[in-house]
Amino acid sequence: MNNENTARRGKRGVLDFLMNNVIMISLFVMIVVIAILQPRFMSTRVLRDILIQNSSRMIIACGMSMVLISGGMDLAAGRIVGLAAVMTGSLGQLAEASRRFFPNLPQLPPIVPLLAAIVVCFVFGMLNGVAIAKFSIPPFIVTLGTGMIIWGTNLLYYDLEPNHSQPIGNIQPDIKFMGSGYLFGAVPVIILIAAAVVLVTWFIMKYTPFGRAIYSIGGNRDAAEVCGINVQRTLIWTYAIAAITFAIGGFLECARTNGATAAYGENYEFDAIAACVVGGVSNSGGVGTIPGMVLGVLMFGIINYGLTFLGVQPYWQKIVKGVIILTAVGFDVRKNIRKK
Repeated sequence: MNNENTARRGKRGVLDFLMNNVIMISLFVMIVVIAILQPRFMSTRVLRDILIQNSSRMIIACGMSMVLISGGMDLAAGRIVGLAAVMTGSLGQLAEASRRFFPNLPQLPPIVPLLAAIVVCFVFGMLNGVAIAKFSIPPFIVTLGTGMIIWGTNLLYYDLEPNHSQPIGNIQPDIKFMGSGYLFGAVPVIILIAAAVVLVTWFIMKYTPFGRAIYSIGGNRDAAEVCGINVQRTLIWTYAIAAITFAIGGFLECARTNGATAAYGENYEFDAIAACVVGGVSNSGGVGTIPGMVLGVLMFGIINYGLTFLGVQPYWQKIVKGVIILTAVGFDVRKNIRKK
């Protein structure tokens, strides 16, 4: 009898370990399989490229994780990224560029395009928060609507004379440096910026009253109100801060690619949501960690880069990503049921 109980506890312990560490295990297995099939995948250059390509997405996922943990959703994230990228490109061109967005505008310091993008996107984030918190409109509907408004606004701005919806290029070297430059000739600047944003977000969510309030609201909004949390103010600032991370992501996308179009950021919101969910952030709110989100972003980065490295068609890549999302959500649901 004791042997049966011991075996049962051992089996339960193994299942609990698998459920609690499914992302780490899956990430390790994927790396091993890809490395076996293509040993060159384990080079430092490949790791660096994966981190560079996913740094702006990681910053965007920081904001999305805050929104999801609060029990919300932000389908306008990708359009905010696109608006920030276009604003950065239009205000950050070289003075001697052959086709300038604003021909009579002097060359501006790099901080100006960044601050302009942050301010405009912050306003849209505040509008999202106000509509959701003050008027109790579902986040899905609010952000779907504002996403369309932001996209239309961006298209109108992008179509201004004399640009007429032409790709924006010739970005200042100081801005490009933040997206594709290196410190000491070895450390990509964009990775350092992403790491800084991740650390700040982690600190806010783990150690500040504001972060704890976000978890409380996502877990049980009524209970949070009873505990004295200002739910409306917290939600408004959650969406506003998330919009700031989207703006930084858009700025870095423009800096990394040395240009921008109105198509930048398309579907980035779905990538961010998928990475957060795979990383253990519950889509029903109240559960999730920033380190888990980082692993989710890295997982999709390795999938995209690794499968491309192996020559797998993009169509199959989408199928693989879909299976991973469904599997991760399934494990998340099972884990929560077992805890209850």
